[in-house]
Amino acid sequence: MKALFSSDALNPGVRLREVFGWAMYDFANSGYTTVVITAVFAAYFVGGVAQGASWATLAWTVGLSISYVIVMLSMPGLGAWADRTAGKKRLLMTVTAACVLSTAALAWVGPGQVALGLCLLIVSNTFFSFGESLTASFLPELAKPEAMGRVSGWGWALGYIGGMLTLGVCLAYVLAAQARGESGSQFVPVTMLITALVYGASACVTFALLKEHSPPQPDAPMVGMLQSLRQLKQTFRDARPYKDFTRLMACAVAYQGGVAVAISLAAIYAEQVIGFQPQETMVLIFVLNIAAFVGAFVLGYAQDRIGHKLALALTLLGWILTCVIAALSSTKEVFWWAAALAGVCMGSSQSSGRAMAGLMVPPSRLGEFFGLWTFAIRLASILGPLSYGLITWLSGGNQRLAIGSTSLLFVLGLVLLMPVSVERGRRMALGQTDH
Repeated sequence: MKALFSSDALNPGVRLREVFGWAMYDFANSGYTTVVITAVFAAYFVGGVAQGASWATLAWTVGLSISYVIVMLSMPGLGAWADRTAGKKRLLMTVTAACVLSTAALAWVGPGQVALGLCLLIVSNTFFSFGESLTASFLPELAKPEAMGRVSGWGWALGYIGGMLTLGVCLAYVLAAQARGESGSQFVPVTMLITALVYGASACVTFALLKEHSPPQPDAPMVGMLQSLRQLKQTFRDARPYKDFTRLMACAVAYQGGVAVAISLAAIYAEQVIGFQPQETMVLIFVLNIAAFVGAFVLGYAQDRIGHKLALALTLLGWILTCVIAALSSTKEVFWWAAALAGVCMGSSQSSGRAMAGLMVPPSRLGEFFGLWTFAIRLASILGPLSYGLITWLSGGNQRLAIGSTSLLFVLGLVLLMPVSVERGRRMALGQTDH
């Protein structure tokens, strides 16, 4: 076990307990993604809150897209502020509290309350995304470059355990509620409270153990929220010489768009197209998280050996196969295979992408450049689900066509990955050149 979790992977002065604290944030926030965005609230919004309206799936994707636009425009400025004040941890605590409270507030949403549901979705997902970006920016401070994939995999793997724990508790409650004859409008609100409680309690471990390693930069000008657009433009300009980092961002926009479809629409597809019941969907997502844990943990080690680029390329091929199987599935049994493969690919692709980005980010500008990385991921999270929603709406509800079309995003990601050089990108981040 010591060989798996070795302090040799960490930067000088960093202890394993601190990395555990950092990874516990993935544990904490994964319940939000698993229960709210993937397994429970998404399907409840379409079938219960919007009562199965033809525009319900599109409305769900539009709500997610609005939150991602907010994050895209504001995160680079927030990241720059955090770098200049050495305030990443303080900011992480603030956005976590906001996400926990707004997640708990989702318990108020009942049938027909579409506007309230969308507003709370936008607020909670915005603060969730802020936290996701901030915790990623700690990775290069903790792990040595050659172990970035391994340590990133620790976080993702622990995250899927957290997602399974939260979903498992929610599933137990739902089964008990159904045995009592309760409907979705009665048991879904309680699952939102459970998710918020696990998120907040687990994040406290992160705040207790994680340290702020970067020193403040008091001479640099402060960046407020209203200056985020200007900061975003400046950060894009500053990142232009880091060609491999910007190429990886373009690649991420493509393939993460497909990943976002799987995360935000899997339960809707399972129930609306394949015919899963709510409790079956929760079990499906639970198994998907087990597969994602294996993918993140195993591929986290493998990518340090075979290379981040090859590891990511293999997972993109797996995603293409997943979309084809899902689109052609006519039975629950076949769709189970697609979900299991999606889980493995989800864990490994997200871990590989974060590790590659960490290698190509200038050490003195972690928050700012990871804010730019978040911009790319959130752009993907708009384009993927929104295109799915539009295809579904325009095709008269043909979600098979929509999921099949999603495979093209992974094909594009594979093409854009080809010219990326991790070694060249790392040299550029460290101020070294080939000349």
